[in-house]
Amino acid sequence: MFTIGDFARYGRVSRRMLRHYDAIGLLHPDRTDPATGYRFYRAAQLARLNRIIALKDLGFTLQQVRAVLDEQVGPDELRGMLRLRRAELAEAVSAATLRLAQVEARLRSIESEGHMPADDVVIKTVPAVRVAELTGTAASYRPQDIGPVIGPLYDRLFPLLDGAGVRPAGPGIARYEDAPEGGGAIVVHAGVTVSAPVGPVGDTGVSVVELPAFEAATIVHRGAMDDVLPTVQSLARGLDAGGYRSTGYTREVNLECPPDRSAWVTELQEPVAKV
Repeated sequence: MFTIGDFARYGRVSRRMLRHYDAIGLLHPDRTDPATGYRFYRAAQLARLNRIIALKDLGFTLQQVRAVLDEQVGPDELRGMLRLRRAELAEAVSAATLRLAQVEARLRSIESEGHMPADDVVIKTVPAVRVAELTGTAASYRPQDIGPVIGPLYDRLFPLLDGAGVRPAGPGIARYEDAPEGGGAIVVHAGVTVSAPVGPVGDTGVSVVELPAFEAATIVHRGAMDDVLPTVQSLARGLDAGGYRSTGYTREVNLECPPDRSAWVTELQEPVAKV
């Protein structure tokens, strides 16, 4: 017979843990002295304790461990539990590998530039949003083709909404997609967040649409959109370092738009997926 202290020492666990295993019915002592309450264990019980520790190390809960040890779980179910745990561990390894790549990219950036980057790329879920928008077509996705289209669209949008009694409820949102006719043409959507019901705003040409949530790599650009290229390139480097790929055109969310365009603050939101 072993005292609880000796049994804990041989089993490489604490006395407190053995008392907890006793309380939940996972490992009872062989005998408890009725007068003193001292617990005593047999050497043969070390085998059960070792199995408890092994299953815990695999990530199973104590309730699952008890079910396995008490043969409440058949071989097929145990095989399924192990496969699920394997998938969970593989996902955790993948996430840790991604974080490691991001840390290494940050270290390389600091070493090459001598300071922390001013703009961080953040992966996040962009929530669904309702926007009122006007659309136009640009010859290409180049800034010199987008600018002459999107500016007039916004110039028209706000007076039309005001006339229809629709008030903006959030920032402006510009988004892009390939034009049906192809040839590199781009459909430009100049919109603003609203709370009005979905549907057209009278006969103004303004549509109110629901944009679904999506996973995005985001970065904040400070300055005029004509000077956005360095920020876009920083975003691309962040995607590459983090193990993501782009799945569409970048959405532009106008956080601050004072008259001085050099003071604009715009969040770029690029839809992404893991490589």
